[in-house]
This record gives sequence, C-alpha cells and structure tokens, in this order.
Amino acid sequence: MNWLGRNVAGIKMPWPCRGPRFAALLALLLACCAFARAQSYQQRVDSSMCEVDAVVARGPFKSAWASIEHYEVPQWYRDAKFGIFIHWGVYSVPAFGNEWYPREMYQKDSQDFKHHVATYGPQARFGYKDFVPQFKAEHFDANHWAELFRKAGAKCVVPVAEHHDGFTMYDCSFTEWSAAKMGPRRDIVRELAEAVRKQGLHFGASIAPSIGGSTTAA
Repeated sequence: MNWLGRNVAGIKMPWPCRGPRFAALLALLLACCAFARAQSYQQRVDSSMCEVDAVVARGPFKSAWASIEHYEVPQWYRDAKFGIFIHWGVYSVPAFGNEWYPREMYQKDSQDFKHHVATYGPQARFGYKDFVPQFKAEHFDANHWAELFRKAGAKCVVPVAEHHDGFTMYDCSFTEWSAAKMGPRRDIVRELAEAVRKQGLHFGASIAPSIGGSTTAA
C-alpha cells in the first residue's frame, strides 16, 4: 500500500494513495483550504478598509469639492524647489525601456517584447516573475541615499512604493509579492523613510497602478 509522505495544507495525511476516490477527496480538501484562505484574506481586507474609512471620517476632508476649497498647500511644499522621485523595483533588473517593462514585455508589437524574447527567451519560459530572485538590492544603502539627496539640495523624497507590476517595495500584509518577502527581503520603503527623515527631509510614497496613479506625502 502506498502512503502520502507529505503535508497537504499543513496536515499530515497517512492515507492510501490509490484510486479515484482518494484523488477526489484530495481535490475536495485542497478546494476547501483554498476557499478558507480566500475567506480569511477577504475578511482582513474588509477589516482594513473599515479602519481606513474610520480614519477618513475623522479627517477634515469629505468626498466633495467644497471640503477642499479652502485648503492651503503647506509652506514647505511651496518652498521646496527640488525633490527626488524614485522609480526602482523588479523592472530595474532587465533595465530596458522604462518602468513599464512588466506590461510592455507581453505586448507582441513592442520593442520590450522583442528584447525579452531575444535576451531571456519566450515569456512562457521566462516571465516577469523570474526577475524577482535577481532583484537583490545588495548595494542599497538608505542612509547613503538620503545623505546624498540632502547634499544635492532636495527637500522631499518620493519613491514608488508599488508600481503597476503589483510588487510592493514595503512589507505588505496582503501579498507575498513584496521586497520584504522576496528578492531583497528588506522593507525598502521603511528603510528609506527612516533615513530621509533623519536627514530632515520630507518623505512621500507613490502608488502607480496600471490605470492612473496617486501620491501621498508626509
């Protein structure tokens, strides 16, 4: 008799590995585990969104133009004539074209597509995800960057915390695809934020999804 010598969804299963009944039972178990994880994930998302809504509700602005009619831009922002905006992520590994490489490499008529096939092979064999292990950030020194920015005269620094590729440069609790859990295994945004503020500069974080984009500064 054969035995399943591995853990499935964290459960040790010494069950006979024979016949369609076992296969059906295993498929059902995996489906149940996937459903439970999806439910748990959605609950965490819903809980976090409730927290966001609560904070917004306590704030000075509402979803109406009238609430921002008297808003005044901070004096520091008026005085800041020079700032640093950073695009740096997994797309820096191929370093071809621009930060939209993750999208363009799948557009058959683009130069990025042709470059990718010629350099790395077909996308089905080597996709964007395969760049992640190569993104190591082994030479990244947040303090050195921040000191250089200050000496250059910058008053604010805004890195892209998450581009349209969905790979977060900070430790995000809603995805495994982050610099804190893959690639560098470092919270790049946190390190840079601490270093920049230590230099007396203002720090912001930008989100650049596939449609539109937003930037927040603090």
